[in-house]
Amino acid sequence: MVMRKDLAEAMNVRIVGSSTAGKETIVLAHGFGGDQSIWDKILPYLCAHHYQVVLFDWCFSGAVKDPTLYDPARYSSYDAFADDLIYVMDEMKLNSSSSSSSSSSVVFVGHSMSAIIGCIASIKRPHLFRKLLLVGPSPRFINEDEYEGGFHMSEIEDMFSSIESNFEAWASSFASVVIDSSDPVSIRKFESCLKRMRGEVALALAKIVFLSDYRDILENVVTPCHIIQTRNDTAVPSSVPKYMQSKISGKCTLDIIETNGHFPQLTAHIQFVELILTILTS
Repeated sequence: MVMRKDLAEAMNVRIVGSSTAGKETIVLAHGFGGDQSIWDKILPYLCAHHYQVVLFDWCFSGAVKDPTLYDPARYSSYDAFADDLIYVMDEMKLNSSSSSSSSSSVVFVGHSMSAIIGCIASIKRPHLFRKLLLVGPSPRFINEDEYEGGFHMSEIEDMFSSIESNFEAWASSFASVVIDSSDPVSIRKFESCLKRMRGEVALALAKIVFLSDYRDILENVVTPCHIIQTRNDTAVPSSVPKYMQSKISGKCTLDIIETNGHFPQLTAHIQFVELILTILTS
């Protein structure tokens, strides 16, 4: 296993651009099946506006060279991912005010599962980030009582069965479902990222993502949050961001991007980055 001191290198952490005085450092965290290349379309715009950007690959990503980095026993919940995020931030010396009562100059942009990981990290270290930008977040994917998560348990079980029986076929199908069908280039990009994962890793992680329930943490999130949702997200119904907005204790806004699918950074990157820039200057 990779020693903690080598974690940042193993996760391919890199810093791009340089920030001018008074501008935040932006941390971009990809979701299930992705890697840091998911942010390629918006990265030039952020750098052009003189923001320093930190990117990395989660340990499950196919872009990570060490196959032992993802340990299903350790990563049995989002909690371990949040610890990795905090550790990497410390290593990169970005949380200069983590021990004080003032806010730092770091803005975290987390897509999908990373949005909830960012929330958990913010609870553990309340002064680590100035803002959380939560892109397509969901604390619970399964319908339950009066909560609409988007999936019935039988659908989730069918997904697990498909991943286990024919991962390649499932990956192609999943990519075409979660990304706007009118954007085949983006579908192929995500499909390629997804297929770089090992099937057993994808199955183990899918169980964590789709079976977890993090609704009870939301009331402990006090860092200002900005939820970014597409108009028609095939993975996260519109009821979920509204639910999160009502439960998060800190200030929380909700913005809708006029595109379909779960990846606005791919299918509507201009609108997406313009919204980010507006949030950063608000």
